[in-house]
Amino acid sequence: MRHSRIILSIAITLLCGLSLGAQNMSDLLIGEVLVENTCGIVDGYGQRNGWIELFNTSNGTVKFGGCYLSDDKSNLKKYHIPTSDRSAQLGPRQSVVFYTSGNSLQGTFYTNFKLRNGSTLYLVSNDGRTIIDQVEIPADLPADQSVVRIPVGVKEMEFKTQVNPNPTPGSYNGNVDAKTKSQVMKEQDPHGLVLTLIAVMVVFSALLILSFIFGWIGNYNKRDKVKAPKPKKVKKGEMDDEVVAAISLALSREFGSEVYAAIALALDDYLVGGIHDLESMIITIKPTPGSEWADKTQNFRQLPR
Repeated sequence: MRHSRIILSIAITLLCGLSLGAQNMSDLLIGEVLVENTCGIVDGYGQRNGWIELFNTSNGTVKFGGCYLSDDKSNLKKYHIPTSDRSAQLGPRQSVVFYTSGNSLQGTFYTNFKLRNGSTLYLVSNDGRTIIDQVEIPADLPADQSVVRIPVGVKEMEFKTQVNPNPTPGSYNGNVDAKTKSQVMKEQDPHGLVLTLIAVMVVFSALLILSFIFGWIGNYNKRDKVKAPKPKKVKKGEMDDEVVAAISLALSREFGSEVYAAIALALDDYLVGGIHDLESMIITIKPTPGSEWADKTQNFRQLPR
C-alpha cells in the first residue's frame, strides 16, 4: 500500500511538471514578419496576405491558445487566438504562420487586422497584459521582404533582428547547416587532446584546493589542542605529596629502614615549623642536647639477641 502511494505521488508530480512545461508561453517568439506579400506564399483561400511566424524556442510543446496578437499597444487584446482549437500548439523548435488578412472568420490562423509598415507587432500572454515578445517593423520595409529573427547559434536561443530579402515562412530561420561548438571542436581536435588536457587541469586544480583546505583544517585543530597543565608552584614552607614522596625515597635509599623514626620526626618538625631550612629539598637534623638520642652511654648497653 505504501509503495502504491509513492508511485502515485511520483506520477502526479510528473504529470504536473509536463503540464507546466506545456503551458510555458514565454518560450514563444515572433520569428518572422512580412507586411506586403506580392509574390510570396498563398493562403488557403488563394490570397497573398501578410503573415506572422511564431517560433517555439523550447524543447517542449507550448500551447498558445488564449494568447493575443496586436499591432496596437493601447489594445493588446486585438486578436484572441482561440483556446478551443487543438492545433493551437507548437512542438519543440517548431513554427506556425498566421495570415494578417483582416478577417478572423476565415479561421484560427487569420488575424482581424492587417499589418502596416512602421508599426510594432506584439505577442501577448493569455492574461491580456503580459507582452511575451514584440517586433518593430521598419517604415521603409520593401515589399516581399521580411523582418526576421536569426539565431546566433544553433542551440543557443539568442536572436538578432534583420531584414530578410528571402522570406522563409514556417521554416528554420538562418543557416540550417551551421555547425555547433561541439562539431567545430571535433574537427579541430579529432583525438580529444585538448579536452583531455582540460580535464586533467580541472582534476589537478580540485586536488590542490582540497589539499589546501585539509591542511588548513589540520593546522587549525593543532592550535585548538589543550595545552599541558603547568606544574604547580609550591610556596616556601609548603610541601605537596610529590615532595614528601621524593624525600622519603631518597632517605630510604641512603639510610635504609633503620631511620624511619628519624624521618618521621624530621618531617613532623618541618611541617609543624620546628625546622627552618634554607636549602630546597634538604632537611637538616640537629641533635637536641639532653635527649637520649645524644646520650653516648646508650651505645654501650647490650642489646638482646
